[in-house]
Amino acid sequence: MLKKIAVASALTSVVLLSGCATGLSPVGVGLITDVKGPITATDKNGSKTGTACASTIIGLINQGDASIQAAKAEGGIKTVASVDYHTKGFYPFVGKTCIIVTGD
Repeated sequence: MLKKIAVASALTSVVLLSGCATGLSPVGVGLITDVKGPITATDKNGSKTGTACASTIIGLINQGDASIQAAKAEGGIKTVASVDYHTKGFYPFVGKTCIIVTGD
């Protein structure tokens, strides 16, 4: 009986933690994550920058708009030059991903 309880507890832990506090990362999400990476770029240069973020707490409270459209609106950008992201987090508790758009 004790063995069944241990197995059930282990499986429950894996299921509960499998989707918690993750985000974009070129190297995977570790215990502590603070990475930046590219999404896309064009041959244009941008003088304006806009940022849009989304965050999670234990995978249960997820909020924000980390879309390119939201970052463009925040920076007053009409023509996109590049899009990058910045992901920070302490797995599996909190995480935040921001999209950074440059353009004019």
